[in-house]
Amino acid sequence: MNNFSAEDLQRIVSAVQPVDFSLEKQARAHLDNLTKPLGSLGRLEDLAVKMFMASGGKAPQADPARIYTIAGDHGVNEEDVSYFPQEVTRQMVENFLTGGAGINVLARTSGVELVVVDAGCKGGPFPEHPNLIQRRIACGTANISKGPAMDEDCCLRALALGLDLADEAHAQGIKVLGTGEMGVSNTTPSTALYCAYFDLDPADITGPGGGIDPEGVLRKIEVIRRALAVNAKTVRSADPFAILSALGGYEIAALVGLILGGAKNRQMVCIDGFISTAAYAAAVKICPAVGGYCVLSHASAEPGYAKVIKALGRRPLLHLDMRLGEGSGAALSMFMLRAAANIYNDMATFDDAGVDAGG
Repeated sequence: MNNFSAEDLQRIVSAVQPVDFSLEKQARAHLDNLTKPLGSLGRLEDLAVKMFMASGGKAPQADPARIYTIAGDHGVNEEDVSYFPQEVTRQMVENFLTGGAGINVLARTSGVELVVVDAGCKGGPFPEHPNLIQRRIACGTANISKGPAMDEDCCLRALALGLDLADEAHAQGIKVLGTGEMGVSNTTPSTALYCAYFDLDPADITGPGGGIDPEGVLRKIEVIRRALAVNAKTVRSADPFAILSALGGYEIAALVGLILGGAKNRQMVCIDGFISTAAYAAAVKICPAVGGYCVLSHASAEPGYAKVIKALGRRPLLHLDMRLGEGSGAALSMFMLRAAANIYNDMATFDDAGVDAGG
């Protein structure tokens, strides 16, 4: 989308239709008539109901599914908040494209397509690759501990990128989207976003990210405090888009657009871990109706994640002590969505099977 404006964003928000919760009764009635004790498939049944409502009352569909792993660099890396040097973002993008990363293995295992997107990596263009989309907004953000990460025009362009990805996927028949990311130091802006959106203390939710030591976590806390202080006027405004521009990243903003676009298109969106959930937090602040289309894939092992999901009022699907990112949790939850859809669509009813439902 060229020249995407704040007014265009509001039009997208207005186009997201809240799910019709009255459809839950119909979905539950169908599930209760399947050959099983009532509610015995637990959260798989909840997922099937959510998918039924998100589709507007159509049979749940979980395939085809696609994960977008969106990459971007962060100026705050210069504050020594990460175990890894900046160059690792680029190296990991190349690893994704050769199929060697954790997300590659998990996407293949789950039978899910993986697409890698450069939204804001440092350095020159990557070599062309069929699974790579190069739509870089800029070569990394500015240092959030010294000022805004992005100006609002660049943030809008990143949002538009995510919206485009969702629309392109929708046009190609993709039913389920997954959020993935890669960006050295991106737990720092994510934590800053959580603090700004939910009035949380950095000391309560800042974790090791890619593996920094306890001294590094203390340093990271102070960097986040500085980021909140230098951008205090924006934080006080409580404007979710302005906060995203000030404290986020290109990959995070693009994921916000992906989530908004998926909800607009009635696609289910599987939200990955700590960083992707920060994008979800921004999206739901901008447009609360997106929650009806999103599944929090797993509970990140980052120490502050429990407080984040409490603030969001959501319950992650899986608890596997994972904290890889990349879209890894989304790949696993997509299999759960497939299971839920197949239960709803393929399991016999009591009448079909000639089984006495009791009474």
